[in-house]
Amino acid sequence: MLDLLKELFSYTFIIRALVVGILVSLCAALLGVSLVLKRYSMIGDGLSHVGFGALAVAMALNVAPLQVSIPVVVLAAFFLLRISESSKIKGDAAIALISSSALAIGVITISLTTGMNTDVCNYMFGSILAMSKSDVYLSAAMGIVVLVLYILFYNKIFAVTFDENFAKATGTKAERYNMLIALLTALTIVIGMRMMGAMLISSLIIFPALTSMRVYGSFKGVIICSTILSIICFFIGIVISFALSIPAGASVVAVNLLAFILFSIAGLFIKKI
Repeated sequence: MLDLLKELFSYTFIIRALVVGILVSLCAALLGVSLVLKRYSMIGDGLSHVGFGALAVAMALNVAPLQVSIPVVVLAAFFLLRISESSKIKGDAAIALISSSALAIGVITISLTTGMNTDVCNYMFGSILAMSKSDVYLSAAMGIVVLVLYILFYNKIFAVTFDENFAKATGTKAERYNMLIALLTALTIVIGMRMMGAMLISSLIIFPALTSMRVYGSFKGVIICSTILSIICFFIGIVISFALSIPAGASVVAVNLLAFILFSIAGLFIKKI
């Protein structure tokens, strides 16, 4: 095991993947708690499909993928919240509408240009080889921004998560902080998509929160457990991915699934903390 870890840390691309992955895991775990409690957890899945569509168009135009996908996914997040709150298209229906449309545009664009090559598969299912040095710098900067904004506005995010109507009654501009949550989620999806893949990145948002809720009952307890669990599952997933030469995204999701099963079993025998 020690020899495997020594070999793992001897590769620069692994170090890059771990740096970005830990930041993404932290951001996704923190935001996931609010999204799950607000019954809006599938926004991650919808935005990842939008991100894939944006990446496909960027590849067809031969421009930097992240620089195209970031503004597109952020705008999609705001648009998704807007139409779900103020129109007849609500929640899951709005997500399904946008995500399926974006995915279709991405597939058509790829089919007419580059075709389903290795780069496309890496974007869809993730690859620890996909992170270039410039990607790491940009992703790390955005990850830090997400963490700082979440910490700064933690109390407001907590308020709109548990009782939005009460938050509005006390003068909190709930719409503004819902938009903030959407913005942070969009950034997290984009920076994690290269490594986890567009099809699997939403699992980083959903699994840690749901897993922690099997054992913990308080918001703070779930937040702390989610972040620790997310980082541990990501690291184990990367080790397994390296050892077995399987896609990083699928490996991390499988470890998260195992953790969910174990916590669900534990939750049957112990009282929530």
